[in-house]
Amino acid sequence: MPRRRRGAPIATWRTSPVSNPNPPLAGSPAALGRELSLRGLVLGVLITLVFTAANVYFGLKAGLTFATSIPAAVISMALLRYAAGATIHENNIVQTVASSAGTLSSIIFVLPGLVMIGWWQGFPYWVSFTICALGGVLGVMYSIPLRRALVTGSDLPYPEGVACAEVLKVGSRAGGDAAEDGRKGLLAIVVGSVASAAFALVVATQVFAGEVARFFRLGGGHETPNGTAGGAASGFNFSLSFALLAVGHLVGLWVGLAILLGALIAWAGAVPYLSSLQDWTGPVADIAQATWSKKVRFIGAGTIGVAAVWTLLKLALPVGRGLASALQASRARRAGQGARLPRTEQDIPIGWVALITLACMLPIAALLAQFASGAGLSAQLLPLVVGGVAFIALMSFFVAAVCGYMAGLIGSSNSPLSGVGILVVIVASLLLVLGVKPLLPAEAGPALVAFALFVTAVVFAVATISNDNLQDLKTGQLVDATPWRQQLALIVGVVAGALVIPPVLDLLNQAYGFAGAPGADPARALAAPQAALISALAKGVIQGSLDWGLIGLGAALGVGLIAVDALIKRATGGRAYLPPLAVGLGIYLPTSSTLMIVVGALAGWWFDRRAERAARPEATKQLGVLLASGLIVGESLIGVALAAIVVFSGQGAPLALVGEGFAETAVWVGALAFVGTGAALYLWARRLAEARR
Repeated sequence: MPRRRRGAPIATWRTSPVSNPNPPLAGSPAALGRELSLRGLVLGVLITLVFTAANVYFGLKAGLTFATSIPAAVISMALLRYAAGATIHENNIVQTVASSAGTLSSIIFVLPGLVMIGWWQGFPYWVSFTICALGGVLGVMYSIPLRRALVTGSDLPYPEGVACAEVLKVGSRAGGDAAEDGRKGLLAIVVGSVASAAFALVVATQVFAGEVARFFRLGGGHETPNGTAGGAASGFNFSLSFALLAVGHLVGLWVGLAILLGALIAWAGAVPYLSSLQDWTGPVADIAQATWSKKVRFIGAGTIGVAAVWTLLKLALPVGRGLASALQASRARRAGQGARLPRTEQDIPIGWVALITLACMLPIAALLAQFASGAGLSAQLLPLVVGGVAFIALMSFFVAAVCGYMAGLIGSSNSPLSGVGILVVIVASLLLVLGVKPLLPAEAGPALVAFALFVTAVVFAVATISNDNLQDLKTGQLVDATPWRQQLALIVGVVAGALVIPPVLDLLNQAYGFAGAPGADPARALAAPQAALISALAKGVIQGSLDWGLIGLGAALGVGLIAVDALIKRATGGRAYLPPLAVGLGIYLPTSSTLMIVVGALAGWWFDRRAERAARPEATKQLGVLLASGLIVGESLIGVALAAIVVFSGQGAPLALVGEGFAETAVWVGALAFVGTGAALYLWARRLAEARR
């Protein structure tokens, strides 16, 4: 069993230590009180809508999403404290609904691929909604039969579920430190949101620069009539983003250092070397960016693929053994118990699970038929639809079990969902190549790529939800919640998230576009790195268009990093590590995303080191986590709002107050303001933690 690792996103290790995380609260309350209430569902949906919009924007920008259970629990406890009859169970329902914001929004790792390959121009609302909603509901249904096996009958640690339960338990105590912590936590989220939103607004006016970028020639080259030609190019780009700073705080020191290593491999090694092999003239920034985007990025893709698949393979044996033993124990318990289950063991009845699953498969079949017909694949409509439904049904249950076990083992924020997406799209593409492609004309290749991505999107929606559901159900077990009520709340959250994801995606596509998509402006396009990787793999398998040499080089690098990570863990007893997936992201993501994450990781490490000397270190660390969550939410929501202004105004910079002549001054002013604001926020959070009423 792995150690609880320092630096897991949002809160895995930062909450109060729990000596035995698995047993629930002793006994059941005499009166359950309010649990699945209308006000709890409405509050959960409102939080879900806000956090989902923020997660969609931020995930497309940085390739990362943030977990929302604990911030939602803190907000819920702070607001419902003033409502009559509020209970720990009602707060648990709110965080259960809102947790879908950090899960279903991960569909952005696949769905934008259809725009990137030029198949979609935007996101058709009802098609996109149906993919998200049906996949999400299937994720809930598939996780229900796994609950007893992987939650109540398992010794998996479920770090984030335990952390959220501890927050709910502490916050449910009236008065004293608990009430004060809830007030401070909500204040930290609000202040962080306002500060990051205000800074992003000033950046939109162009009074502050949004980034500090420098590109340069590293010697070499020769003189020509048109200037210096050839040589090695490189550079860097610091994005002045409080959301990226906050992500660094949340992922922790070792992940931040691994991302830094990846950035150095790319920009201090691969980009200078590969650019020096070309005889080029023109702006150094153009050649450096082109070398990275057209060559070096594929090395990162190979590293990410190997690292993610290695994580899955490493967990395959524990998944198989744990699932088999837990199912056996669950059957034994059911055979010896009475006809009536206690409230805390009551799921949605299995008959309803089967009916809802079947009800989801029918519209999925209709979606596949409509998509295949519109793509010009009508000649093989029956095998595509029947095979697609069978693939979704079987692969979805497989990924639900794997993701559920991984979430229990290492936390849902740490689960390698990108590895799941890679496996699903490769298997889907191979099946299409073997079973359908020989029967279709050669020009059907792009349509098959789009169909593979479409099917993968449905399965990935199942994976994202099942990756989180069991974590929520573990929280419920520890606070004596009723499983079937939580499962209904999850369905409500899924539908709410599915309602908001398509319009936000469409809005961001119109305002910024996605990197690599036809007609997208590279200077403004959102990176959407996982969607780019998964769509590139689908094209590579079906059309053979990838540079497999560079991907193979990245894969070899990934194998070496896996070995180095194992050696470091063994030498330090697990206190230090070098996650290969984070190194791959450092290579694959632009420095505008990665370098500020590294700064945030160092800032978070400094904050936590100072917190260790506080009177209540864990509460102080948790306050830093909630401040970071607010920083992400505030900037992300302003990003969505600015996208709407850009679209409706038809201007690239509708809020600009100064011209291009102020650009160099804006860099210095923005950088100084960013450093000063960041330092002030951290100092304020530490003083807030130590302040007493």
